[in-house]
Parts: sequence; structure tokens; C-alpha cells
Amino acid sequence: MERPPERAMLGVIPLALLDAEQAAALIAARPAGAPFAYVVTANAQHLVLLDRPGHPLRAAYEAAWLRLNDSRILARLSRLAAGEGFPVATGSDVTRLLFERHIAPDDPIAVVGGDAALAEALRARFGLDALRLHAPPMGWMEKPEAVEAAIAFLRAAPARFVFVVTGAPQSERFLQRLAATEGLTGTGLAVGSALRFLVGEVARAPGWMQRAGLEWLYRLLSEPRRLWRRYAVESSPVLAIAWREWRRGRG
Repeated sequence: MERPPERAMLGVIPLALLDAEQAAALIAARPAGAPFAYVVTANAQHLVLLDRPGHPLRAAYEAAWLRLNDSRILARLSRLAAGEGFPVATGSDVTRLLFERHIAPDDPIAVVGGDAALAEALRARFGLDALRLHAPPMGWMEKPEAVEAAIAFLRAAPARFVFVVTGAPQSERFLQRLAATEGLTGTGLAVGSALRFLVGEVARAPGWMQRAGLEWLYRLLSEPRRLWRRYAVESSPVLAIAWREWRRGRG
């Protein structure tokens, strides 16, 4: 299945021109037995990393089948800097739509990351009979034996969907590795906290804050010690990227 039409986000990386419902439908239409391919969702922090030459996240994005815009902030910066809007397909919304509309109780589902409580909550909420969990150790992408164990887990029980929740860029790098592994099938998604939102383990921002592009603020206020650096330090250079794109367009 070919990639859908894309446009460069702030001159950094091409992303699909799909909203969440369109993206979920496209992902669900992919045959379960098709060669393994994966989905990534770009937020401001990712875009900053992707703008750095040679960063491993860029190789993972370039090898992805479907690249989506996860951020209303990026969509608005694109409009300001390039004069073009951008559809938003957050990983959380795409994941929710897949579970609510497209995943059947007997579909084989794999979760890499998380814990037994998360897996049981997903089974209970959606009546899933074939969900399996693999919990790799901390820093697992730097441990060849841990990576091989995760691949063996997926090879032993092929899944229609593989949800990887071990954080960026580990999740994306692992999906890239899976796509390069002969014989694997299904569709993988790097979804961050989306599964925890889905089962109510972590509260998601109210709808009005999501629509206003303030979901990041809600999360920051909810977990300031864990997230302040992500938003205040690691994501803020996206403003310079947008400024550069604005100047380039008026070159």
C-alpha cells in the first residue's frame, strides 16, 4: 500500500494530509497479513529532533509507511509560517478510533511496553480475546538481546496491530527494525501514552483544551516534574524552525 499524499511540515519532514478518522480508516484497511509496516505521529519535540542531521529518529520516520501530524501547535505554526493549514491526526485519536471502530474482539493485538495492568484494562474494556503484552527492560533498545526478545515475541504470535509504547525515539527505532526484519506481518504504531488515555489510567485534556491546542498545557500541569523539560526545553526550538520557514518563504 502506497503512502497517501504528503506535504513537508515546516520544511523538515513530509507528513500525510489526513485527519484522525481518515488515518484510522486507512490503517484498518491494511491487510493483517501484509508485510510489516508502521505509523509515526510527529509532535513538536519530534520535529526538533528530525531537524538535526543524522538523528536516528529521522531514519525511522523516512522508513515509515504512514507519517501523521500529531500536533495542533504544528498545524498552526505551519499556517503562520507557510500560509498552509495542516490536518491533525493525533496518535491518541487514531488509537481510540482503531479500538472503538476497527478492532474486533478476536483480532490479534500486541502491546510492546506498559505492564500487565494496562493489558488487562484493554482486554476488559474492549473484550479483546487475543491481546498479548511484551514488557522490555529499561534502555532496551541499547541491549541487543532485549531487542531480539521483542522480535521473537512478535514472530511467535503475529499480530494485526502492534502498539509500541516505550517512548520516542525508542518506539520508532524498534518499528524501523521490525520493518527491516524478514517475514513479519501487520501494522505497527508508536502511540506514546495513547493506551493509558484509552483505559483512563491517565486523564486526557478536556475536549475544549484539545481543540484550542492546549493539550500540552494540561499535561504539563498534570505532570510538571516529568514533562517540564520536554515542553520548555526540548520542544521550544520548533519556534525557530517555524521562523526559518517563514523567512525562507519570503526569501
